[in-house]
Amino acid sequence: MKKNLFIFVALFGLFFGMTSCQDLLDTESNRQAYDPALNQKTDSMFYTLGILKAVQQVADQYVLVNEMRGDLTQVNENTQSDLKALANFTADITNKYDSAYLYYRIINNCNYYILHRDSTLTTQGYKVSIPEIAQAHSIRAWAYTQLCKTYGRVPFVTEPITSISQANADEYKLPSNWMTLEEILARLESDLIRYRDAALPNYRNGDTDINGGQLTFGGVKGITSRRLMFPVNLVLGDMYLETGQYEKAADAYFKYIYRNSLRAVDCGVSTDVLSDEKIREIPNFGGGYSPTSYDWNWNFWLSGSGNYYTVSTSGTAGDNITYVAAAGNRLLGTTSTLPALFGFDYYTSTFNEDTVHASIGSDQYLEEREIDPSQAYLDLCDKQQLYFKSSSTNRMVVADVGDLRRYVTLNNTKSTTTNNEFTMVRKYMAANVNIYRSSTVWLRLAEAINRMGYPDAAYAILRDGLNVADLDTTVTSLKRCTYVKESTRRNLFLGNYVPILLDVYRSTFTSNYGIHGRGSGDVGKKAEGYLSGSVDPYVMDTIVGAKLKELQATYGITLEGNINDTINAVEDLICDEYALELAFEGTRFNDLTRLARHKNAPMPDGTTLYSSDWGYRWLVEKLKAKRAGLPADDSWWYLPFSK
Repeated sequence: MKKNLFIFVALFGLFFGMTSCQDLLDTESNRQAYDPALNQKTDSMFYTLGILKAVQQVADQYVLVNEMRGDLTQVNENTQSDLKALANFTADITNKYDSAYLYYRIINNCNYYILHRDSTLTTQGYKVSIPEIAQAHSIRAWAYTQLCKTYGRVPFVTEPITSISQANADEYKLPSNWMTLEEILARLESDLIRYRDAALPNYRNGDTDINGGQLTFGGVKGITSRRLMFPVNLVLGDMYLETGQYEKAADAYFKYIYRNSLRAVDCGVSTDVLSDEKIREIPNFGGGYSPTSYDWNWNFWLSGSGNYYTVSTSGTAGDNITYVAAAGNRLLGTTSTLPALFGFDYYTSTFNEDTVHASIGSDQYLEEREIDPSQAYLDLCDKQQLYFKSSSTNRMVVADVGDLRRYVTLNNTKSTTTNNEFTMVRKYMAANVNIYRSSTVWLRLAEAINRMGYPDAAYAILRDGLNVADLDTTVTSLKRCTYVKESTRRNLFLGNYVPILLDVYRSTFTSNYGIHGRGSGDVGKKAEGYLSGSVDPYVMDTIVGAKLKELQATYGITLEGNINDTINAVEDLICDEYALELAFEGTRFNDLTRLARHKNAPMPDGTTLYSSDWGYRWLVEKLKAKRAGLPADDSWWYLPFSK
């Protein structure tokens, strides 16, 4: 029988014990451990899976605390009181989703591993424990980042707490041990930098190497061990970005992109299938299916990885870097409430034994869902334009049909029992929580370099993607990115932080596409070859100008008429792209507060934009549909600290 090592850690003790013999985070060993010395080569896998088990148990809270307080969700008549309290900013310490304890369980596991793991163990000259030690540092830093985003100042502990007397020690209650993210980053930064190039653990061969369990509606859930890991450079980049260290953030994201050859892939609808007839059908269907059974979902492809936005119920998104996977059934370990909350019965009791592959029935769509997409999200999607090649003229045209990602993010369906129509969110149909996707990394890089004073380069990530051929002025004729300034090419792309034009990096940056094209069709690189006599799609001056007019009308600001206005407008476009691309994935409220903090901070030239409380006013307006009259400060950003 398989035995599984499950690390249960709390502030009140540290115990290493056995999980169910069918837990998905299992090992092949019968070895039991209690407070071991961690001096065996095989210990790395046991304890890393224990740390990931603790991450698994905080995943639902991570998503709900962020999405319920963001502007993309709304409650309904079925929503439980704890979720409603998050949504209207009245949550107190009794709220079941307010648990710092879950994050400290992760931290305590990591602290124990870091302290006791022998880092000198080698096999054929290779230090076998380094990948897992790097993960312990990275996951601990990620957990502290989430704590600070949620609570502001939190107790900072690096020693494992293994006894009640330690947990009750006065030193943990001292104000000097309660730290901000800036202070915690200063303590953890050197170790994170030390391990930033460590390889990710990968425990089995193959792409889906962990059996996530038999799905009750057919099929088997596959899980990829390396995609459960947290790349150090991405965690470090997030900490820098959150604390306004934009150059360091850009450097960390760039290092990850280069060292992993991370492409911004073309993940939009192919122009070959966008006839005028199909365009006319778009507003008349939902959930990816047209009245003529035309399956739009499969047009949101990712080369070599199959369907992209509508994640397979048994697998993972094609561009996923890090995710938290719930068990495929209740007998196999930690399950997730997220599918049902967003409207999908992932753990249905209906099972067809003759089904070989996952089979989704309409009775799995739950009218009694508790979380709906907000009107703000729907309005933002509707405002986007679709650029495509007309089948009748073979030229670029524009259609006001909205962002196509909406149609694969949501499913408009009808109850099989009441015949009522409703909308459910498809992001959790696989019971996985995305932490990092390729688009997450590229958009955060755009956010960082925009705040460094290069809004043109940030806009290129949205429209064209960063490609040497589009940015190298030694080329006789640049077809795209003509809006990127020569000073940006010289200071950024030949500089220290995003040096894509240096010889050593050039080969990596050749096949990237603009993130906005994933929902708006042929923008930037995809439009090449048929622009003569056509609409030029998603032009920077036009789009930025429209955003500035929107900000003026909404907030009554007086524009400065300089690059600071452009930085602010591009930042809002990035904010919109976060919503269109990453909606409901657990990052929205933190994205909004981070951007508000940016807007309050000095601009690259040292001046204050519009007013010292501009970011606060911007965020209050964003969330007025959730609760009117929120104060223009950060007093309501944080939950009460609860163990």
